[in-house]
Amino acid sequence: MHGTHKIVSKSQLSEEVFRIEVQAPLVAQERKAGQFVIVMYDEDFSERIPLTIADADPVRGTVTLIFQTVGASTHKLALKNPGDSIVLLGPLGNPTHIERFGWAVCVGGGIGLAPLHPIAKALKEAGNRVTVISGARTKDLLIMQDELAAIADEHIVVTDDGSFGRKALVTEPLGELCRRAPSPDIVVTIGPPIMMKFCAETTRPYGIKTLASLNTIMLDGTGMCGGCRVSIGGTTKFVCVDGPEFDAHLVDWDGMLMRLGTYKEIEKEAHDRCHLEMRIEELEAQGDGARAPEKEPAK
Repeated sequence: MHGTHKIVSKSQLSEEVFRIEVQAPLVAQERKAGQFVIVMYDEDFSERIPLTIADADPVRGTVTLIFQTVGASTHKLALKNPGDSIVLLGPLGNPTHIERFGWAVCVGGGIGLAPLHPIAKALKEAGNRVTVISGARTKDLLIMQDELAAIADEHIVVTDDGSFGRKALVTEPLGELCRRAPSPDIVVTIGPPIMMKFCAETTRPYGIKTLASLNTIMLDGTGMCGGCRVSIGGTTKFVCVDGPEFDAHLVDWDGMLMRLGTYKEIEKEAHDRCHLEMRIEELEAQGDGARAPEKEPAK
């Protein structure tokens, strides 16, 4: 399902993280946990941005998307306001396999906490005991905390700098949970690739089934461009059509990280340029508002 869809609400969760609620009734009805959409900020020259659906309300006909301003396109998306329209295609990707596993541990890092929410919610609704580990570099980057805490039977929060919760990486409490008897039946991890890699290495010695939702470079969302290809157990897969979730113990993390690094410098340049342009526009707007109106010349 695709077409233009109206933004009905917008909020800023941190300096560079935004939440928008979009009117998309068909997507709201059809979407399942783990699926994503492709978004474009306009119909003509916009880059396609893959965003996992953070939440959906079939009654209101809306989907919630949370994104971070990384490059030029996400900065332009952040300039959209309620009443504006965007192009939205989806739902795409394979849904998370949900069943009653027993004890499920959901590990999210940074912006990955947004797509973790519907998965944790679906696992809880299926009758699982759910432990959520929320991690971020600092307190201001922790998102969806109220929503995740409402779902979790146990909610563990860590920050790199110790500004909230425990001062630790997510792998520290994850390792502690793995050493419990009995150990978790399944672990789901979403976040920065390096975090997901080390979550997989943490659970590997215990033989705990671990799923990772991958966030590779993606252009068309149909498997045709090949930009999202990854090696899973030595076999090439395409994240947009074969994923986005895979067995974390089979992912070639080093190969994926190398491919993701290809455009890091270009993304950083675009990010810094857009951030500066937005700041200049903001200061100019403040200046215009503060300037006293000119008097009419005397006749």
